[in-house]
Amino acid sequence: MSDGLGVVDVVVRYPGADRPAVDAVSLDVPVGEVVALLGPSGCGKSSLLRAVAGLEPLAGGDVAWDGVGVTGVPVHRRGFGLLFQDGQLFGHLDVAGNVAYGLAGRPRAERGARVAELLDLVGLPGTQRRDVATLSGGERQRVALARALAPRPRLLLLDEPLSALDRSLRERLALDLRDVLVATGTTALFVTHDHDEAFAVADRVAVMDAGRLLQVAAPAALWSRPASRRVAEFLGYEAFVDVPADAAAAAPGARALVAVLDPAPTAGTTLALAAGAFVVAVGDGPRAGAPTGTVAVLRSRRGRTEVVVDVPGVGRVTALAPAGWSCEPGTPVPLRADAAALASLPGAWVTSEQHAGS
Repeated sequence: MSDGLGVVDVVVRYPGADRPAVDAVSLDVPVGEVVALLGPSGCGKSSLLRAVAGLEPLAGGDVAWDGVGVTGVPVHRRGFGLLFQDGQLFGHLDVAGNVAYGLAGRPRAERGARVAELLDLVGLPGTQRRDVATLSGGERQRVALARALAPRPRLLLLDEPLSALDRSLRERLALDLRDVLVATGTTALFVTHDHDEAFAVADRVAVMDAGRLLQVAAPAALWSRPASRRVAEFLGYEAFVDVPADAAAAAPGARALVAVLDPAPTAGTTLALAAGAFVVAVGDGPRAGAPTGTVAVLRSRRGRTEVVVDVPGVGRVTALAPAGWSCEPGTPVPLRADAAALASLPGAWVTSEQHAGS
């Protein structure tokens, strides 16, 4: 077990439930690393975080810090900080009072300097005297983050801290949160159901489903090498194609997918396709042997057009085209494959559990 957080075969059960909320999960978070717990609602990620904090009793397993068990240590003595989605600021205190809450007993000058340092770090310099009732949602979460960091916790636990905010603000604050955690060298365990958020904030991402840990990997590795179809589906891969034994005899769409991958996938491999696995070849005419798709639906998105197409030998997928591009449903369009939106899944003999520590 490395220095930092060690979660060993942790089990959490709730009365009357037909399965454990957390089912024998093991996970290490080394000092200075940020790990995201990612999964759908009800998968057990918040239950695991609360168990680490000491807010949920363990039905099995152990939680340790630097190799020393803390399962029997009360919440307030673990040295862990907590940040929840609503921030839970104290309305009777101003911004400075909230940030300094965990610094009781420190000299006044030290408290003031620490508050000023953190408010500057989270992008709210000079707001010490503001009434928290006047803060926007994003500002409230920034103050809550500063408060959680003030006593320099050895581990910061964040449970969906951005989920109550609108998407554009979430995207901006996710990047700011990453910057703050790195700048302070904070070890953190971060719960989210949003894979874009997890990828923006974390050094590694741990994917959970039905109480179990399916895979742990750096964001780029997780995206390019999901350990199972379930992981790929949760990350947003929408279609799956088996690589045929004779790729030359396959439909043009499948051949194009195989051709852009390096190394080339072997027969029996399953390819996972995300939105953008095909791009509409705007301006190209039909070419012999090149893939085509029949347009079913057009959807406008920021900076692009999503084109739902039916591709022979592949199925219905979402191709991408430039913003403003348009054509009538039923129109055949030329396509080209893009390896950035493709992943090769391991063979059926490789299980998710075998990849959970990769």
